[in-house]
Amino acid sequence: MAPTAASIEALSKLRQLNPVTGWYVVTLLVIVMYIYGVEIKKARETNNWSTVFAGLTLLGLDLINEVWNGLVFAFSNYSAFWTTPGASAYIILIGWNIEIAFMFSIGGIVFAKFLPEDKNKKMFGLPNRWAMAIGFTIFSVFVEILLNLGNYLIWEYVFWNWYNPILIFLIGYFHFFVGAFYVYDLPERKDKIRVVIIIYAIGIGLLCIFGPLLMPLGIF
Repeated sequence: MAPTAASIEALSKLRQLNPVTGWYVVTLLVIVMYIYGVEIKKARETNNWSTVFAGLTLLGLDLINEVWNGLVFAFSNYSAFWTTPGASAYIILIGWNIEIAFMFSIGGIVFAKFLPEDKNKKMFGLPNRWAMAIGFTIFSVFVEILLNLGNYLIWEYVFWNWYNPILIFLIGYFHFFVGAFYVYDLPERKDKIRVVIIIYAIGIGLLCIFGPLLMPLGIF
């Protein structure tokens, strides 16, 4: 099966700094650093690192998703579940660009800001953590559909599309927010650190294991 046009375009731009828009990456980086700087300073003062670890959790889970999505293309030679060939400053993997990475790096912090202090409080008849995870997932899927309609995010499979968003909901976003509130609510900092280390060990481990497979295909 031949690669799709979107796959070919994304592969042609991999790890090439866009000469037109590349400079705004510096601004995004400073914004992310500022947000984490503020949260880390607050965590040092209060000894509450939950928000910081929620942010790291979401990014780590996204890393895992992006690796297996790249492997879908590697094994199919047709298309990943999602492809990002559009106007990005820097495309990291076939479905992952620098803008997405920066967005997910602070997405968990944003999510944590909306979590009620009382985790036992109900929202819409549900435990508030699960209600918030569902709400944020629905919003995220809605944004993805808009990006797809604008041809910034390309979907080729009928089971992963705007008219069939169940898998996008479940494995595209929902577990991100569940993971973020799970780590956020862990009582001990050492437990938060342990879970985050495991998540990143899986993501980085997958990159190391499958890197030789992905490199000849231009994905890694």
